[in-house]
Amino acid sequence: MAEIRIRNTNERISGEQNVREFLDKQEVLYEHWDATKLPAHLKERFVLSDEEKAEVLSTFNAEITDLAARRGYKTWDIITLSDATPNLDELLKKFESVHTHTEDEVRAITAGKGIFVIKGTEEVGYFDVELEAGDVISVPERIPHFFTLMDNRQIVAVRLFIETEGWIAHPFEDPAFVK
Repeated sequence: MAEIRIRNTNERISGEQNVREFLDKQEVLYEHWDATKLPAHLKERFVLSDEEKAEVLSTFNAEITDLAARRGYKTWDIITLSDATPNLDELLKKFESVHTHTEDEVRAITAGKGIFVIKGTEEVGYFDVELEAGDVISVPERIPHFFTLMDNRQIVAVRLFIETEGWIAHPFEDPAFVK
């Protein structure tokens, strides 16, 4: 289940309802899918063949198509990251800079863990959303944010897009942001 850490105060918010209420106030969509339906042979796999990626998408097809219909997403894929990913540290450096998009950035975590760092309202400032299997988040367009891995450095996630080419990151310089 997702947990939030507000960076300015180090306050933590946990529990699905509390997380959902906080994120609603920040205009961030949060849902939770049943991660236990993922086949056992895929639960701890972080390097997937094209067939295994298709199996993950098939497993969550009803949830994906429902979310896509509600939010206007037109295409989706699977991203896998782990220490087996070539140039992982270089990729993470690219990910770990605050940016915006002209469409929502959506992740549905099916295995592993990750963190979205998001710029909230003026009174909240930046906050981390620590995600695990079953957590689904959509950061609205133009909201400064970035995504990275947690200490385990392993994740499998469904990404949904409006534009079929995917997201284009627009750097967001913010002196208020401190890593």
